[in-house]
Amino acid sequence: MRIAYLECFSGISGDMFLGALVDAGVPPRLLEETVAALDVGARLSISRVVRSGISATKVDVYVGDEKDLPREEYWAQKSKSVERAPTPAKSQPLHDHEREHNHHDHEHGHEYHHSQQNSSADTVSRAGAPAPHSHGRGLTEIREIIGKSAITDRAKKSAIAIFEALGVAEAKIHNVTVDQVHFHEVGAVDAMVDIVCAAVGAESLGVDEFLCSPLNVGGGTVECAHGTFPVPAPATVELLKDAPVYSSGVQAELVTPTGAAIVKTLARRFSVFPEMKIEKSGYGAGSREFPGLPNVARLTIGEKATSLAAKTASETITVLEANLDDLNPQVFGYVMDRLLGEGALDAFGMPVQMKKNRPGTLLTVLCKPEDASRLTQLIFSETTTLGVRRRDEVRQTLARRWENVRTPWGEVRIKIASLNGTVTNYAPEFEDCRRIAAEHHVPLKTVMQEAARAYAGIDHK
Repeated sequence: MRIAYLECFSGISGDMFLGALVDAGVPPRLLEETVAALDVGARLSISRVVRSGISATKVDVYVGDEKDLPREEYWAQKSKSVERAPTPAKSQPLHDHEREHNHHDHEHGHEYHHSQQNSSADTVSRAGAPAPHSHGRGLTEIREIIGKSAITDRAKKSAIAIFEALGVAEAKIHNVTVDQVHFHEVGAVDAMVDIVCAAVGAESLGVDEFLCSPLNVGGGTVECAHGTFPVPAPATVELLKDAPVYSSGVQAELVTPTGAAIVKTLARRFSVFPEMKIEKSGYGAGSREFPGLPNVARLTIGEKATSLAAKTASETITVLEANLDDLNPQVFGYVMDRLLGEGALDAFGMPVQMKKNRPGTLLTVLCKPEDASRLTQLIFSETTTLGVRRRDEVRQTLARRWENVRTPWGEVRIKIASLNGTVTNYAPEFEDCRRIAAEHHVPLKTVMQEAARAYAGIDHK
């Protein structure tokens, strides 16, 4: 299996992803032809840059003569532009909605707005001159543009899915419907170029699976159209639900909404560096320089390690742990039943010697990452612990299947584990055996032995 692993140790944005694709071998001409086919007045500029000693590819999007900018630089330029612009006459006030939409949005935070009605009012352009007012493009129009473009159906599907992820996040943040979310005119073009090129470039790599590292989101605050917000921005937080994130302490926005949407849509799962035979790698550069942190994303491509992959399946699980030293033992059994009933993959307790020589129990729960928060709340509500530790781990599992066998008292399911097609373990399902033992007043061990004997006697060829 051919895989691609994206490392976001300095965050991720649309331009960084495109740069990593080109650096990893995607032909620049493919992306340039993709932009031309969109016919939205945009072009690409591709160059080599160095970020903290790392040579990387930088991809810039130009809409007309305007280059996409990091959010901080854009708002700094806008502030200067507003200071230089003539003050509107009192008889021609600038309406609130005009002030809100009076900007062009760029990568490192494509910003979006929602509107409930159209307006023919004029806005003021960056230079201060009147320009036609636009509420931007909605998802319906964007789907149509992508649908008509000369790219593969698979790339169209991916690009539309990324845009829809952005739209759903923005709709929830602003409490509007997805149809009311509009992407500002220039921002929509930037986003469309980044997203469509990301879909086309990712497809051209010919990989079977995209994986992604935990994401460094940055920190501090960022200026948006609606004010100053903490990093990560609201839409980015919404997009990265269930994804592992952290901050290295850099006071800047490292993950943009567009970058988050690309990762959310393309990445099959998040993990540490996978076992693979590396073929090639590429670095995509961001626009800024950070002391001690190369502002790049790395894309590594290769073959998944077959020696292990052929034998076992790999998955990321979450481990929850809590120390209990003052919980009634009767309650502990109830908690175990609740956890397993609520979807835990496994739950168990081990005796431990705690501080002040108090005997206690270490509660350990294995679960799917998406269930971790819910099960953590259950542990807090049902036990006396004051803290729950949480970590993600990769586990290897044998292939499993079920078969039914017939006993003198009824059918029993047998759980069968196999390695490369060879059965390594099998065991009767305990709950089936217990039910039959209770119903027929037969010793439980007798039922289990008979079920195992019945499976062993079957010709499995």
